[in-house]
Amino acid sequence: MADAVIFDLDGVIVDSEPVWEEVRRAYVAAHGGTWQPDTQRRLMGMSTGEWSRYLSGELGVDRTPEQVATEVVEEMTRRYAERVPLIDGADQVVRRMAGRWPLGLASSSPTRLIAAALAATGLTDVFGATLSTEETAQGKPAPDVYLAVAERLGVDPVRCVAVEDSSNGVRSAAAAGMAVVAVPHGAYPLDPDAERLAAVVLGSVGELTPETVNGIG
Repeated sequence: MADAVIFDLDGVIVDSEPVWEEVRRAYVAAHGGTWQPDTQRRLMGMSTGEWSRYLSGELGVDRTPEQVATEVVEEMTRRYAERVPLIDGADQVVRRMAGRWPLGLASSSPTRLIAAALAATGLTDVFGATLSTEETAQGKPAPDVYLAVAERLGVDPVRCVAVEDSSNGVRSAAAAGMAVVAVPHGAYPLDPDAERLAAVVLGSVGELTPETVNGIG
């Protein structure tokens, strides 16, 4: 039996990966950089510090990592102020899980965007611990953020079930010793190694039930 469930935010609760991709693609193009074929796959799970250095360095954007982070997050915040793209039924799934387990949130989004998304979806008070990889040494696929959220919840990581959409997210939670429910985004399928790490793969977050968690936890 699981003692806690830890959710990712982007791609699980909010359909933000396409927004992130659109905003960062436009930013790279506007600032002299070159988007690579594998860029989006590499970006998924990176912390703010990691992706801002990647855009500034490897993609050739003519801004410092600090400027990249500030300006891209400002544009994302503006987009969220217009509309937070909640995945259909995700808020109800989260509340259903909260009726059974303590919940955590382990996200690669900046802290201010996590706050904006949770406030807009009415889920702020549902999570006992919320953490951005901005506050950890390494982003996903390193296990840092999942280990830290489990510690804040006071739960052994191996007694946690994680809910993730991206390959790097699945790798991160699995490296922390957690059983992983993968809910891959249609536009961003899991890499084969990540799919093998998942205890179960669902077609949508709406398929996630307490029985799913009990079956693997």
